[in-house]
Amino acid sequence: MKKQQHLFIAGSWQLVKDGKDLPVRDSYTEEIFASYRCASSEDVDKSVLAARTAFESWSATPLADRIAGVRRIASALRIRSEALTQVISREVGMPTKLAARIQVGGPIAAWDMYADLASQVEWERRIGNSLVRSVPIGVVACITPWNYPLHQITGKVAPALLAGCTVVLKPSELAPSSAFLLAEAVEEAGLPPGVFNLVHGTGSEIGEALITHPEIDMVSFTGSTGAGKRIASLAASDIKHLSLELGGKSAAIVLADADLAAAVKGTLASCFLNSGQTCSAITRLLVPRELVEATAKIAADLAPSWSMGDPTDSLTRLGPLISHKQREKVSAMVNCALDEGAERVTPEGPLPNQGFFFPPTVLNRVTPQMVIAREEVFGPVLAIIAYENVEDAISIANGTDYGLAAAVWSSTPDGAMPVARRLRAGQVDINGAPFNPLAPFGGFKHSVMGRENGRFGIEEFLQPVSLQFPPSHFETL
Repeated sequence: MKKQQHLFIAGSWQLVKDGKDLPVRDSYTEEIFASYRCASSEDVDKSVLAARTAFESWSATPLADRIAGVRRIASALRIRSEALTQVISREVGMPTKLAARIQVGGPIAAWDMYADLASQVEWERRIGNSLVRSVPIGVVACITPWNYPLHQITGKVAPALLAGCTVVLKPSELAPSSAFLLAEAVEEAGLPPGVFNLVHGTGSEIGEALITHPEIDMVSFTGSTGAGKRIASLAASDIKHLSLELGGKSAAIVLADADLAAAVKGTLASCFLNSGQTCSAITRLLVPRELVEATAKIAADLAPSWSMGDPTDSLTRLGPLISHKQREKVSAMVNCALDEGAERVTPEGPLPNQGFFFPPTVLNRVTPQMVIAREEVFGPVLAIIAYENVEDAISIANGTDYGLAAAVWSSTPDGAMPVARRLRAGQVDINGAPFNPLAPFGGFKHSVMGRENGRFGIEEFLQPVSLQFPPSHFETL
């Protein structure tokens, strides 16, 4: 079993003398395969002080040098691709074949993508008699979730470093291994001491210690809406800058003229990816009432193709959930839906004899008032909801506390556009369009505060500063 008792602070690995070891469990074997020592309050202070000390010089470092440093990190991560794939698959449960591409390949490519985009940011521009500069916010606490660990770390740390910020990262204690491999990559890349720091521990202890630390200028968090509300309340006392990417309850609207089979297949793929442990997963399928039964039959026929099993088996499409606790939560929500009148159209089992599995589940006869239609499940559960007309569909889709993602299916993209334009969601996929890492990722209501991805992700860590000059100054240039 791997035991890590060090944290990466001020450019070196420092032993944690007083702290408990937090175990990490394999979601398939259910066995503990690693432990990482929890930071102390002193370690948090040391990491933030290191970031604060490094900020002045790093923020003044030429952009070309910051870009070069990020590219070196990407190269060092690429060398560790296999190790990253293995540990993330074990922690999260995503089948290894998918994890190599989605959990590791995509995030590593994103480090280079952000490096490319940094030169496209408008760092200075003239507006009237002002020179408007984009400057780094300062020291950033990045607090990341377990479901896409390296992806979420990348979406915060890479753009923050390029913006000229310094970082203290606290990964989820349930899936921390990729963060420690990233710290190795940062060390290999030779970034100046204190620019990147890694601490470990629970959100209630180490996370809150970071959020309330007086030397933290910004908190970038991805996780549950409940945790996001807690963070916002804690950060308010110091008026810290916040970027929050929280929960979702995303809906797909299938219009009457759409290819129903393609719409159901595409929606299941979104809903079941990573065993449903995706904040932007499409978990509500809205169809005309007259198509409900046909939709349920198609979904019931397709769902068994999401075969459960050993994540290392190339035939496995649906891995386990991350923990027993998560499985119990998903099961409770499905049982609640059944009690409220929903109908299960997929079988309950059999399940593999080990692992935190929950079967691919489709529920029919779900109404917008049910808990399953309003709250995030974070498991492979799709709810089919009937609508009467397009106005009703839009109302149902927009009728939750969330607004992260959505989808529209029609016979043509042009036919989907009038509906897509009226959805209160940060990203709307039309006819199964692929994810675009260059486009902004975020949303409305309880789903998000701020934006990630593309150059928008870099700009999230910048603040505008206006330098006013006499008009004659610009006339002489």
